[in-house]
Order: sequence, then C-alpha cells, then structure tokens
Amino acid sequence: VQLGESGGGLVQAGGSLRLSCAVSGLAFNRYQMGWFRRSPGKEREFVAGINWNGGRTLDGDSVKGRFTISRDAAKNTIYLQMNNLKPEDTAVYYCAARLHSAYLDIVSESDQYQHWGQGTQVTVSS
Repeated sequence: VQLGESGGGLVQAGGSLRLSCAVSGLAFNRYQMGWFRRSPGKEREFVAGINWNGGRTLDGDSVKGRFTISRDAAKNTIYLQMNNLKPEDTAVYYCAARLHSAYLDIVSESDQYQHWGQGTQVTVSS
C-alpha cells in the first residue's frame, strides 16, 4: 500500500495551495480518506475527511470555510484545496486511509486509520 502526498510548498498568507494524495495497493473505493497535519511541538491534528464515495465530508474546526477535501475515484487520488492560508497552517500534511465502516463513515481520530503517507511540508509566511 502506498499513499503519496504532493503539492506542498511555501506560500504567503492569504494564498492557496492544492495538495494531492495518490493511493495504490488498496481498493480505493472501500476506504474513507483523511488529511491530518502536524506542526513542531503540537499534536497531530485532523484537518478533513471524506467518506468512501465522496458523498460526505467532515472538516476540522480550524479549517472550516477555508479548506475543501475531495476525491477522484478514476485517479485513486484525494485532494485538499487550501484557501486563505494562515501562518498557523504551517505543518507537515499527511493523508491517511481507513477501511470504510457503515457505523462511522468518517472519523477524526488518527488511530483509526490504517495507512499513512510520508507527508508534504506546507509553509505559510506572514
């Protein structure tokens, strides 16, 4: 199983970036997907999640109204569109996969995810 993030970089406050996560080695349509981030000295934080078919999403409180998660089943890829970026969004961003559950179709707890990418750095300058 491989999850490969891309699209990170340096951007000024107020700018935008789009992260991608290409997934291979698993049945993509059986997995709920999520984005997490970790800043130095902080706990890993849930950013956004999307259910197995893209019909429902869940956003973390700190990114509501600014970030949008989506998925493309034809490309086995998920995306995170990040707008109006702030310096506090600076972090390493990780994508993660969790086997779909009919009882909880999106979860924010990182320990519920079975597969993780290596991360991509996002730096927002003020």
